[in-house]
Amino acid sequence: MIEARNINKSFGDTRVLEDVSISFEPGKTNLIIGQSGSGKTVLMKCLVGLFEIDSGEVDYDGRIYSSMKFRQKKNIRKEIGMLFQGGALFDSLTVEENVMFPLNLFTKRSYREKLERVNFCLERVNLTGNNKLLPSELSGGMIKRVAIARAIALNPKYLFCDEPNSGLDPQTADRIDKLISEITEEYQITTVVNTHDMNSVLNIGDNIAFLYKGKLWWKGNKEEIMKTDNEEVNEFVFSTELTKRLK
Repeated sequence: MIEARNINKSFGDTRVLEDVSISFEPGKTNLIIGQSGSGKTVLMKCLVGLFEIDSGEVDYDGRIYSSMKFRQKKNIRKEIGMLFQGGALFDSLTVEENVMFPLNLFTKRSYREKLERVNFCLERVNLTGNNKLLPSELSGGMIKRVAIARAIALNPKYLFCDEPNSGLDPQTADRIDKLISEITEEYQITTVVNTHDMNSVLNIGDNIAFLYKGKLWWKGNKEEIMKTDNEEVNEFVFSTELTKRLK
């Protein structure tokens, strides 16, 4: 479990996060949603340590990550998988080399052991046999699946996904949602997804945190979000393409 407790973050005179407290459960897809500028991306970066928080705590299964020195944080970072917006594959590396990258960086396994892990991860995301392709030869959905394979290469306890469906057509986005959900449940990963896609909310929203102007404004699940009388949540939900879907 990851717990954010009373997180505050400002940039200069601008308060971006104000006293935010959220728990993210293992084996669940935990979504952070909100309008642009609500603070959801900043919160995710605070959780993984890309931003230092001004006050509060970030707790990884009883380990206060936010108070650790760099070397201590490195041990937890080995347990974290990241799926970046757009995939963020290395253009000059093959699919195999991209997935193997974190294994080269953080392990001392033999090449054969690393290749076995790469092939396992590619099989898990239905990309068996695509090892030698370059990112330029892949579709958008394939790029995201390679990025997921790379994110799970180290068998992470924690998985962070930043707008995983950005730039994808609805059908491909649904497949990526399903894959993230399956992997989360199968390996009991604590998965945190930053998204503004209401289809993702309704597909995989086990736990949902809605941020509004830097504050935790509402929390619930995919069933509860459709029944809430919270004005700001309803404005967010029904100002998306979901309106067309329900007509």
